[in-house]
Amino acid sequence: MFGGRGNGERREPVLSTPGFRSELRLTSEDRPTLDSAPMARERGASRTGAAAKAGKGSGNGGSGRAAGNRQGSSRAATGGGGRGTARPSGGGGGGRGGRPRRGRFGRLIYWGFVLCIWGGIGLAGLIAYEASQLPPIQNLAIPERPPTVTIKGVDGTTIATRGEMGGASVPLRALPPYLPQAFVAIEDRRFYSHFGLDPLGLARAMFVNITTGRLREGGSTLTQQLAKNLFLTQERTISRKIQELILSIWLETKYSKNQILELYVNRVYFGAGAYGVEAAAQRYFGKSARQLTLSESAMLAGLVKSPSALAPTHNLDGAQARAAIVLGAMEDADFISPEMEKTALAHPATLAKGRGPDSTGYAADWVMDRLKAAIGPIDHDLVVETTLDPSLETVASDALKTTLDKDGKKYGVEQGAVVLMDTNGGVKALVGGKSYEESQFNRAVTAKRQPGSAFKPFVYLTALERGLTPETVREDAPIQIKGWKPENYSHKYRGPVELKTALAFSLNTVAVRLAMEVGPAEVIKTAHRLGITSKLEPNASIALGTSEVSVLELVGAYAPFANGGVGITPHVIERVRDASGKVIYSYDQPSRGMVMAPPHVAMMNRMMRETLLVGTARHADLPGWPAGGKTGTSQDYRDAWFVGYTGRFVAGVWLGNDDSSPTKRAGGSGLPVTIWSEVMRAAHKGLPVVQLPGTGTYQPGDLPPGDVSDEPMVTSEPQPSDGHKPATIDNWLLDKLFGRG
Repeated sequence: MFGGRGNGERREPVLSTPGFRSELRLTSEDRPTLDSAPMARERGASRTGAAAKAGKGSGNGGSGRAAGNRQGSSRAATGGGGRGTARPSGGGGGGRGGRPRRGRFGRLIYWGFVLCIWGGIGLAGLIAYEASQLPPIQNLAIPERPPTVTIKGVDGTTIATRGEMGGASVPLRALPPYLPQAFVAIEDRRFYSHFGLDPLGLARAMFVNITTGRLREGGSTLTQQLAKNLFLTQERTISRKIQELILSIWLETKYSKNQILELYVNRVYFGAGAYGVEAAAQRYFGKSARQLTLSESAMLAGLVKSPSALAPTHNLDGAQARAAIVLGAMEDADFISPEMEKTALAHPATLAKGRGPDSTGYAADWVMDRLKAAIGPIDHDLVVETTLDPSLETVASDALKTTLDKDGKKYGVEQGAVVLMDTNGGVKALVGGKSYEESQFNRAVTAKRQPGSAFKPFVYLTALERGLTPETVREDAPIQIKGWKPENYSHKYRGPVELKTALAFSLNTVAVRLAMEVGPAEVIKTAHRLGITSKLEPNASIALGTSEVSVLELVGAYAPFANGGVGITPHVIERVRDASGKVIYSYDQPSRGMVMAPPHVAMMNRMMRETLLVGTARHADLPGWPAGGKTGTSQDYRDAWFVGYTGRFVAGVWLGNDDSSPTKRAGGSGLPVTIWSEVMRAAHKGLPVVQLPGTGTYQPGDLPPGDVSDEPMVTSEPQPSDGHKPATIDNWLLDKLFGRG
């Protein structure tokens, strides 16, 4: 069957049929090169012809093999997949030359598809995880609106809103149509067409943020903002944003567009502590949201972008500029006509008179402090009826601010406080600083300052209670106590003087003699009995007011002089009602009883009335009303006081600097008396005159008129200097105690 070896030559094995030998052996012609495809086709054709001839002489078997060869030759000639296929130099057909280019593109599509799948799976997992951190959707509900505390004055008008300051909810149909339209125009133009997420708005925000290189726009819809306000914190994280999207879609499926918009305008923050359009309308414009004008509505809509920075109570220009942008957006959205826009721009919104924070801010904050102490946690809407008189609150605030604006720089005074109360302790006005917007620190309630000579009435009362009288004589002469030598401001001494003269002219040596005579501890007991609550140091300098007190407590401690000796507790809340009108708290005015015997009340009022008639407060201006009081100036003129009273009201004024730096000779007999006079004239306007308890008509000659006051006087012109350090005995004492000079 196989051919043998002959003549030493290697023989390929062949089949027994001779005709197949040449057909199965590979020759060099059967190994094509890159440029031999045409020749290969010609050779293939000739071999096919030769095979056909061979087949004819070989019988049936030969024909079958020839047919097989023809098929093979045909595949080779047409570029098929056989081993003898010629490789074309171009990129056509199924040759290998085109695969690399198509392979890279195909792999890019493939891996992109794979990444999309895995990214989708990851995103779905992240959303599922964040959703699991939220309460079950079936249990979600719109949380209750934060409680609102409405603070009303004695006349029934609303003077402030506190707590979370969520105003009463107003139905969308009750609002002017341009009010909700303003929010849609400036915050979410496609609100009525999206499903809670606005892809176009989000894409625009991303583009702006990328091109500007900073986070300027968030792309949040009104629904997303509502979801954040209702359920989430204000933190900026991916986690919070995903939860916001989930909740937005839930809101869109559960509520109609108008319901969502109604919830939004009644919950969004408008600055200055106001949540909801009703609270904001009352806060800024003194009216209901139902009555807002177009320009006012545009201002409110503009505030939500940056409520703290744009609040018109301290940035009216910024709020008006933003409102103009809102009006332009409303006109562009065809919500208003060009004529309406033009009219609104010509009459921009302004704050209602007296609605700025400076008129009631400090008093409202104090009301909230007292409210929590009276009823505990606030978990529902409340109406607080107070003793505050809005008109007197405005007078006190304006008097302080006007005086400091006019003369504050001249006398080196930056701050002040005013408290006005009736003789039962009901606070009518409380101003804790020049500007509530600039500083919320309440200098009338929280700050503790040295009262100086304004503390001396407690020293004199203690002496009267031990048998002395206004006519008792004590020596106004140099005195030394363990090395301490207190002296009068004028460095002059009058010799023997009556106590009424010594108090009226604030003679320091006499006050110190009395304090040492009765004992500093007894003076402190008297002060605490009348209403001082601060800690007082039992030393000789207590007579000169070196222990610190607040304006509120000092004014309250003077009230027994005005009401006949009854101890009072300063208070501001009369009644508290819930939303249904039910009274849940009422101040019962518990009396602290008699803290001063009537004869001593009469004697003290005779003495302190002289202060206003011929003494350090003789520039007080309250025509027709008998009044008493005492000025006070602390060391280096750091604090200037005047506390005065009538049978109707007690008022106290403090001026100074927050850092306790010295003023420029601002004494108690100057600016404080001026402010006190303005406030008290307003408080007594139209009221019948009431005498001070136990006093009669002043008789000229009781005290030498025109005598030089020992209390520093402040006039419109600087006082001449005698070359000595312009300080009271308080300054001298502290210098000795602490080694100053």
